[in-house]
Amino acid sequence: MDQKRRMAETLAELAVQTLVDEVNLTPKPGLVDQENNGAHHDLTIELMRRSAVSLRPVFTKIAESSYEREPSQSLREDIAVIGRKGEQVMLGVTGGINTHKGAIWSLGLLVSAAAGNAELSNTEGVAERAGRIARFQDRYCPVASTNGSKVKDVYQVPGARGEAQLNFPHVCNIGLPFLQQARRNGIPETNARLDVLLAIMSELDDTCILHRGGMEALQAVKNGANEVLKSGGTSTNAGRLALIRLDETMMELFVSPGGSADLLAAVLFLDALQKERSLKGGVAVGNVTF
Repeated sequence: MDQKRRMAETLAELAVQTLVDEVNLTPKPGLVDQENNGAHHDLTIELMRRSAVSLRPVFTKIAESSYEREPSQSLREDIAVIGRKGEQVMLGVTGGINTHKGAIWSLGLLVSAAAGNAELSNTEGVAERAGRIARFQDRYCPVASTNGSKVKDVYQVPGARGEAQLNFPHVCNIGLPFLQQARRNGIPETNARLDVLLAIMSELDDTCILHRGGMEALQAVKNGANEVLKSGGTSTNAGRLALIRLDETMMELFVSPGGSADLLAAVLFLDALQKERSLKGGVAVGNVTF
């Protein structure tokens, strides 16, 4: 197997494992996890897992197409075609239910960025490269009104596209630093990841929440997530009680932080990529080289 294929399969495996890890993380307020289906009538954890696994060939093709290529309009359009075909694969597996459309976008860009430079492991560098790709126009993108585009127009928020074009600020400036600090503080990994999700929820203008519940619901979710963190996080008794209250609020509003979940997956992907490439020698972690 040549280097290109090995890299593509490795990146695809990291992306799929990231999605499986995200759905398995429990308990997540409003989201599908190992305890319940959250604020969803049409999703189950088994369906989410099957969807994630079905995307392995999609991420593999994105990585192969991006191998040693610099960000450009042609690259952007090539991986967009693969991504749209990937959405059809996903919908075929799920019976038409959107499980991972946002993740195909965000993780697809990050996989592309990582495949373009085999030596790049600095998380900010990978995110910046992904942002450069995202800022190129896809001239062949079908013109369609989606829930996300409607919410962006009504509430004037960046959405998933804007997040990527801004170099994933909620991933690099909130999620990854929060995860690294939690580990330094000795927080168990499950709680550290849950706290990362809550940190993102407390700041993100999540279009999934806005679509279902509007600005009032979004503010309630942000306040509730902040309360969990201010109470000490999910590893403390007070934080767990605050998490239960947040989940109850979200179930009453019937909203789910799907955008935040996609960004948690992006955090876990970049974290895993950093670890995987560190095995090959000294790499930059954040702004520090080990």
